Amino acid sequence: MTDIVRYGVIGTGMMGVEHILNINELDGAVVTAISDPDAGSRTAGAEAAGIGDDGVFSDHRDLIASGRCDAVVVASPNYTHIDILPDVLHAGLHVLAEKPLCTTVEDCRTVIEAAEDYDGVAWMGMEYRYKPPIARLVEEVSEGTAGRVHMVAIREHRFPFLVKVGNWNRFSRNTGGTLVEKCCHFFDLMNLITGAEPVRVYASGGQSVNHLDEEYDGEVPDILDNAYVIVDYDSGARAMLDLCMFAEGSRNEQEIAVTGDTGKVEAFVPESVVRIGRRSDGEVTEFEVVDDRVAYAGLHEGSSYLEHLDFLEAIRNGTSPKVTLEDGMRAVALGVAAHRSIDEGRPVMWDEVITRPMP
Repeated sequence: MTDIVRYGVIGTGMMGVEHILNINELDGAVVTAISDPDAGSRTAGAEAAGIGDDGVFSDHRDLIASGRCDAVVVASPNYTHIDILPDVLHAGLHVLAEKPLCTTVEDCRTVIEAAEDYDGVAWMGMEYRYKPPIARLVEEVSEGTAGRVHMVAIREHRFPFLVKVGNWNRFSRNTGGTLVEKCCHFFDLMNLITGAEPVRVYASGGQSVNHLDEEYDGEVPDILDNAYVIVDYDSGARAMLDLCMFAEGSRNEQEIAVTGDTGKVEAFVPESVVRIGRRSDGEVTEFEVVDDRVAYAGLHEGSSYLEHLDFLEAIRNGTSPKVTLEDGMRAVALGVAAHRSIDEGRPVMWDEVITRPMP
């Protein structure tokens, strides 16, 4: 590999172009190839990367075989990951896989098995870990600021799903469902913050407002737009997600509170504020969190850029990924369990979704 790390981006819709714009700002990195089956997305990707026709492909396999890339970002629709990621891994290219890893636990496991004899860096894209106030919250909790963690509360109140090419994200069969597609970020944070193993999942949710007046080839979208999800952990900690996707009037899109036996740490996005409270004297401190390394803020408060810094460092140094494919599978599994809990009206045990079925 030369001093310049050459990137390919597979899937150049909104998120793929976002990755290109972030890579453009990295020192020692360049996007040399893109692929997408959609002509409009190929044009957008090529323009963002500033590459000619020789680096533009309609099939990801042609990009992989081109010899133009050292690393690949997979930002194609969720349901395509199971077909693309094994090809990338078998080719030995470094890879950053956008969330969710796959739409089912079994597909996640297939991808992980494809990486068993793999010598490259396989990085799970979970950029919410890198949002500066959330990263600071995780740091404070890991340093014991809140004491032993007992409760994690995550609220995302936001706008509806955006329009994607071919409206693929309007149907759960393509996304894995809202609690996989959108909320794998939050389940990953729950796992990270508690440092524990899930035991059971309880959830309630529905489609109350969004997309009910839309129709595609005679089908009305079936994606949830609100839910409550509770996860019990083997440490005794519990975590809750409060999701609403028709809450455009919210001051913050994400609010996270971690409460332990000695205090509480909160993070607010996009205000980029962290608040710390102590039980001992009731004192509360609040401060803004800014990461001066961010060269491109983009769609996620600079988190994608910071994620790429770590991914590039791991490639250069040959170090292990900070966010693994296994992390991605665990986040998907919690989303799958939450959907099952809603569909069947019962708590779902972790072992039901994470344990491979007997042959």
